[in-house]
Amino acid sequence: MRKRYLLLTPFAALVMVSCAPKHYQLTQVERSRIIIDSRFDQNPDAAAAEFLAPYKRVNDSIMGPVMGQVAHNMHATRPESDLSNLLADILVWAAKDYNEQPVLGIYNMGGIRADLTKGTVTYGDVLDIAPFENKICFVTLTGEQLMELFSQIAATGGEGVSKGTELVITKDNKLVSAKLHGKEIDPKAEYRITTINYLLEGNDKMTAFRKGSNKVAPQDPSNNTRFLIMNFFRDKQAKGEIVDAKVEGRIVVK
Repeated sequence: MRKRYLLLTPFAALVMVSCAPKHYQLTQVERSRIIIDSRFDQNPDAAAAEFLAPYKRVNDSIMGPVMGQVAHNMHATRPESDLSNLLADILVWAAKDYNEQPVLGIYNMGGIRADLTKGTVTYGDVLDIAPFENKICFVTLTGEQLMELFSQIAATGGEGVSKGTELVITKDNKLVSAKLHGKEIDPKAEYRITTINYLLEGNDKMTAFRKGSNKVAPQDPSNNTRFLIMNFFRDKQAKGEIVDAKVEGRIVVK
């Protein structure tokens, strides 16, 4: 049997060695921040500004229209905040256009993606707050199911609930008590609620919504929450009113 030999040139041997598995060890991590502020406006790039000008005009024409005015800076935090209160109240306000009379509105904190800054509110501002395709919807829960929902809201540390809601929760997110418009929840009664279709499906750990009855969930894009928010601001603007909201004890931690 003829023996065969493999002759490696120095170059080939070097390639094989370099392709062999290597074991690396991380020795250091460095990071830095670049703060984007007005300093970058002091020396504008004329060529870049000229390039962006036509796009800026289109963007401003879409995002720039004024919807209304807001009284102060608003942001969404748990257990309760001015902005989450406002958005839950807007759902209740919008219900009249659907021939509905809900006793409660619920807006999830996770769906609020930006703050409101005192002063003028534009379409772009509203779009930043509500960028998703969430739509208003309505559902009926029994008092027993509503208490289950309130327990789930307590477990998350708080969500947006409309005016007239009084929830007391513990520091470890347990429901202590619940009232609606000054009354205890009747386990056998029925309560009409307005929320968004994302929550109606039981998302964000609010699975009690799945047990509801008489569900109404319009699908047309005009029912998106951002359009309802814009309509609310426009209505206030037409009346010469500035939109305001505050923390008022809808969800209290004890």
